[in-house]
Amino acid sequence: MHPLTTRRSALRALGSAALLAASGTVPSATAAVADERTSRPSVALDWYDLTAATIAAAGAATQITNNRTWAISWLAAARATREVPPGVDRRDFQDAALASAVHDALLALVPSRTQELDAALRTTLDRVPDGLARSKGVAAGARQARLVLASREGDGLDPASVNAPFTVPPAAPGVWQPTPPAYAPAAQYGNRLARPFLLDGPDQYRLPAPPALDSARYRADLAEVRAYGAVDSTVRTALQTETATFWLGSSLTLYTEPLRVALARSPRFVPARAALVALFHIALVDTQIATSDTKYAYLRWRPVTAIRAGTIDPDPDWTPLHVTPAHPDYPSGHNTYSGAAETILTGLTGPRTAPFELTSPTAPGVTRTYTAWSQLSQDNEDARVYSGIHTRSADVAGLALGKRVAGHALRNAERLFGVS
Repeated sequence: MHPLTTRRSALRALGSAALLAASGTVPSATAAVADERTSRPSVALDWYDLTAATIAAAGAATQITNNRTWAISWLAAARATREVPPGVDRRDFQDAALASAVHDALLALVPSRTQELDAALRTTLDRVPDGLARSKGVAAGARQARLVLASREGDGLDPASVNAPFTVPPAAPGVWQPTPPAYAPAAQYGNRLARPFLLDGPDQYRLPAPPALDSARYRADLAEVRAYGAVDSTVRTALQTETATFWLGSSLTLYTEPLRVALARSPRFVPARAALVALFHIALVDTQIATSDTKYAYLRWRPVTAIRAGTIDPDPDWTPLHVTPAHPDYPSGHNTYSGAAETILTGLTGPRTAPFELTSPTAPGVTRTYTAWSQLSQDNEDARVYSGIHTRSADVAGLALGKRVAGHALRNAERLFGVS
């Protein structure tokens, strides 16, 4: 499907009157700031920040589980705010409904934050005039939180299921083996056994096989990562090292601010803002499920194994700049995440935005400025090679897979949001 067609389909599904126009025009940064300074604070931004803080303080150890928490909470909010009962103030109802939905879902999923969540709900509701709009909004949010939580029960995205045991196959050329220095067991195998939100199955967009070990593409991949990804590389520049370090951490953490930028700069329609956050994380859950499906379908070894134990100029002492994660090379999970994030943000807010600054917990003191969602993807593609933990082919394939899964989410959003 043509990208513009996909985008229009998503806009129809989420309510085109409540999202940015299909032209892709993005409000200026000045307009966004003015928007945030209106008389009543933005409930969507308040609860976005609270969701991020809740997960940062007491979230799960597995990234996909935390994406699931975001998805459930904000899907409930999007559904609760969609239809306003007759005879009540629209904004009062929607503010109360969003806060109630996110509060109740987070309370069920992260109960250790009960005190903070309850206090935040009181603060929000204190700003909404007492009356039918508020009471009906609270009831709608609570109802949708219960329904969405029930619909996702037993979906296999809890930490124990995500890291289900995996039996490592015997060592052979190209086959993944645990990697130094920890030689840890395989992680995230259980993702491919989980139930997606919108995919028909984990293997719906399974990638073709990675480059053959005797191909020119594979030789080029290995030569690049050997040269640029070594801890003692003599060709990697300081800027390239910074890129690798900046994008080393959790994709969920690194994309929290870009999504907030998009949220703050979108129109102040509450259902649209809730739907943007929900669909972003729904697509990312499905993307991580699809990523693990392809990873464990092909079991491609990591560069450190290929360079140390392979037949192409083996070097038993070669060490990557950064420690290799404990799962197969193909495709890169950071890049599937980035490709999906780019596709959702582009599909719902346009490809470009006013400049915004981004920091990273793995690169203290470094600030980068971006003006297009695709720039984040390009940095992710390069970063994993410069870190020495992925081949270029794994990165490129990862971007492609993430974009396909997110495109599927955009085309099928009405299945979750119930818009005909």
